[in-house]
Amino acid sequence: MKLRPIAALALLLAALGLSAAPALAQTSPVTPAEAPAEPNAIPLNTGGVDGQSSPETWFNQWGDIFTRNVTVATLTPVLPAPGKANGAAVVVAPGGGLRWLSMNNEGWEVAQALADRGIAAFVLKYRLQPTPTDLAEFERNMNGMFAEGERRPPRPTVDAMSSRPGGPFANPVADAEAAFAMIRARAGEWGVDPERIGMVGFSAGAGTTMATTLAGGAARPVFIAPIYGSMDAVEVPADAPPMFVALAIDDPLFGNRGIGLVESWHRAGKPVELHLYQNGGHGFGLGNEGRTSLGWFDVFMRWLDVNGWLQAKS
Repeated sequence: MKLRPIAALALLLAALGLSAAPALAQTSPVTPAEAPAEPNAIPLNTGGVDGQSSPETWFNQWGDIFTRNVTVATLTPVLPAPGKANGAAVVVAPGGGLRWLSMNNEGWEVAQALADRGIAAFVLKYRLQPTPTDLAEFERNMNGMFAEGERRPPRPTVDAMSSRPGGPFANPVADAEAAFAMIRARAGEWGVDPERIGMVGFSAGAGTTMATTLAGGAARPVFIAPIYGSMDAVEVPADAPPMFVALAIDDPLFGNRGIGLVESWHRAGKPVELHLYQNGGHGFGLGNEGRTSLGWFDVFMRWLDVNGWLQAKS
């Protein structure tokens, strides 16, 4: 696994309304990338983005590939090998501050790791807020947000309001709901038990996971795993699912903001498990060599197994 780019962290900080240290403004080069074929991506038909005129574009940074200006949400199935599926399924939501998506580190790689364990995975490419079309302008815009090092007004927290029309998670949640509906409609085709569909999200994808859960309705996952997402306390729904949380305490975004999310789940009497790692920073995906957070995915698999979500039904 690769360490995440400083520029990516800066962009995420901006989207969350947080300031960055001056050092974070020093970025590694951002270069254009050809759009991958994505032959298995299925459009979710959830509509466009109001006021969005920039086309979806891809870029490389530090050896990884990202997309931005997504206006057409898609779902990409990554299925287990024949005979290996156990019926469990997971919607995977990459992060990127709602302005871009880390499709490889927090999407396709995670989905493949799940499929290797017999879990049907579905990468959600959800709609994003617009960024400048020109890549150089995009990079200047991103860096300029941190040159002054000033704290910006905070964005709305992840709560039930954030998924309503006009809220920061309105489009991502609508896309997630469409993804759940599609998976359940095609469960037989994909070898999925419709009663065992969970959701895993990273950073802003963790926010999307939480907002989808709090929005309620038929789309609510049966288990959730917000990975290095906001730890702010929330109002827990009566039918909240079990939750697995992984975070590095040296995460510059969320490592020093308490564990209100976990405490609110626990006070509501809902199953919750927290793994707070010594190091790993932000955006570690499946983990980086030499960091204690490298082991979180195996622990997550054990949590799924102990809770009965990996046992295939006869």
